Amino acid sequence: MEYILETHNLGKRYKDFKALSNFDMHIPKGSIYGLVGKNGAGKTTCIRLICGLQKPTTGTYSIYGTSNTNPQIVNVRKRMGAIIETPSIYLDMTAEDNLIEQYKIIGLPTKETKELLELVGLADTGNKKAKNFSLGMRQRLGIAISLVGNPDFLILDEPINGLDPEGIIEIRELILKLNKEHGITFLISSHYLDELSKIATNYGFVEKGKIIKEVSAEELERNCKKRIEVKVTDIKECVKYLEANKVPYEVIENNVINIYQNINISEFTITLANKNCKVTEFHEKEESLENYYINLIGGGDNV
Repeated sequence: MEYILETHNLGKRYKDFKALSNFDMHIPKGSIYGLVGKNGAGKTTCIRLICGLQKPTTGTYSIYGTSNTNPQIVNVRKRMGAIIETPSIYLDMTAEDNLIEQYKIIGLPTKETKELLELVGLADTGNKKAKNFSLGMRQRLGIAISLVGNPDFLILDEPINGLDPEGIIEIRELILKLNKEHGITFLISSHYLDELSKIATNYGFVEKGKIIKEVSAEELERNCKKRIEVKVTDIKECVKYLEANKVPYEVIENNVINIYQNINISEFTITLANKNCKVTEFHEKEESLENYYINLIGGGDNV
């Protein structure tokens, strides 16, 4: 598998505080990688290191196969765009003027401003200044600015913070469009797990400055899949029925079992009753991404 970004035992210490420690992350090309963790878990520190805003205390990282210890990493970063915490926008300028200014900053001839504004849904803002934009419009302008120079890897730090539902949907659809139609790989740091689950193809779960698990969306779906939890009076008879009908299951306790397939409940209940096994409880369940993360880190406060 080809990785856009890899980190190896990455660490960052601020005096006596370890912000990152043995941080190993792998972002596949073409993915939307969700970096999941509580506030203060180390997500933004990781992003600041990758963007070259700070230097790691220990470990290394590579972007497009180029190590951060290689002087060429400066040129490689030109293929990246990033919004860290809040977009860098000149509020007294129009959307187009903001893009023109960004072209000047990175030393490129001004071009494609109208195409970029069209891409992020801001083509009709005209002479309206950014200070009069909604938060969602500012976030989309920030993404347009990060696209100056035609990068193929975008890093977004909490991109939907403070947005209303309409703004959240706009950002979600824009990310999906850029990923699917333009082949842009994303690293998205967020603690809005329900929203992240709608777009992410891969996840890295962060706790106390470490990646504690990396998982694909497919694997996560299997772990969080729908199930039927039943409580019975005779677990052996229940297992016999499921085995005979080739129904996937998992015994949770002596009298509780998870069933991972839709079944005919009436037939199931009647058949077991004829074997002197009663179904005393029945619940349909589906674990959320948030619950998965909380269970992964061993409980604690919500992210």
